[in-house]
Amino acid sequence: MVRERSEALYERACALMPGGVNSPVRAFRGVGGTPVFVRRASGALIEDEDGHSYIDYVASWGPMILGHAHPEVIAAVVDAAAGGTSFGAPTARENVFAERIIAMVPSVEKVRLVNSGTEATLSAIRLARGFTGRPKLLKFEGCYHGHGDSLLVDAGSGVATLGIPGTPGVLPEVARNTITLPFNDEGALEEAFARHGAELAAAIIEPVAGNMGCVPPRPGYLEALRRLCTVHGAVLIFDEVMTGFRVAPGGVQERVGVTPDLTTLGKIVGGGLPLAAYGGRRDIMDHIAPAGPVYQAGTLSGNPLAVAAGLRTLELLGEDPGLYVRLEETSSRLFRGLTEAAVEVGVSVTGHQVGAMFSLYFSDAEVWSFADAKASRTDLYATFFHGMLDRGVYLAPSAFEALFPGAAHTDAHVDRTIAAAREAFGDVLRAASAAG
Repeated sequence: MVRERSEALYERACALMPGGVNSPVRAFRGVGGTPVFVRRASGALIEDEDGHSYIDYVASWGPMILGHAHPEVIAAVVDAAAGGTSFGAPTARENVFAERIIAMVPSVEKVRLVNSGTEATLSAIRLARGFTGRPKLLKFEGCYHGHGDSLLVDAGSGVATLGIPGTPGVLPEVARNTITLPFNDEGALEEAFARHGAELAAAIIEPVAGNMGCVPPRPGYLEALRRLCTVHGAVLIFDEVMTGFRVAPGGVQERVGVTPDLTTLGKIVGGGLPLAAYGGRRDIMDHIAPAGPVYQAGTLSGNPLAVAAGLRTLELLGEDPGLYVRLEETSSRLFRGLTEAAVEVGVSVTGHQVGAMFSLYFSDAEVWSFADAKASRTDLYATFFHGMLDRGVYLAPSAFEALFPGAAHTDAHVDRTIAAAREAFGDVLRAASAAG
């Protein structure tokens, strides 16, 4: 498929922006080739600058659960914009939005709005340290919590995709206060808390990982983490930036029945505009200024356009009682169809699907950790990615990212995707044979 306009735009972009992009994974370094420049989107489809249309499973990396340019969300943003784009003062809509989040997410008794998932996780960690008076943070290999200094140690997502070290520019003393454990290793949990429990301010985890691909917790793993945090007085933070409102209305914590102390939210919560949030137990949240001594602020926090988009998105998610059942059915049908197509062609794949997100790995072994994900054949994923792209299906340009079916994906979209995959798996088989 010829994409001359995208190629020309990328060449110009490289002279203007580092790597030609404003976020690293967009540069296609994990799969090779030239990134697709998108000019418009609607429903389940995006259109590039050369006029090619693609079924989109990236969904702006998760936010577009209702589909691109949903008319009611657009109308809410237009209506809000007509009254002004930013005030730097409280608005009534923020109260309504906060009430909606608190009603949907089990752990949230109070909430603070911010502008990005990174800002939410950094603020939650600062709050945990201020609340406990302790220095150390526990995180997990392959879980990405934004680009904050203490969070880039063994991070997944773009850091893994680009194959670069996670800590250039991070002071050694900052990295020393971050303890990193393998995901899904309960024995390592017990050992870490036995050794560092008295110093741990918080443990932060993606309760279903999405930045080493979609990797769920093993049975009992989150329960063990909850128990250890409670025993040792550490704040448990669920990073549900990706999973919040996607795998269930209340996120993973609703789905599995494990309640964290703090939760970070992003992506879907903003309805496609830059907005995120963190919230949790009232006694912890009341340590945030001006209620308490832990400072965090933002000029554009609670921006009226973003709040309007996020509020209408959450309202629409709540108004359709069968929506999450249909999302799960669509995702299951697509995931099952892709894996069956691989078997038919003779390609080894594995993966996981949780709610409306899933991943495929080119591997004979199951993936339960970052080490497992990195052992998969990322070169074959790159071949598959380009095979699908050339057949009109846009997947994540990285083997370490999840895919996001949404409400706008129809049975016809799923059928077309599976048909394209049968052919693209043939490309993979030929590439594997050529590589020996």
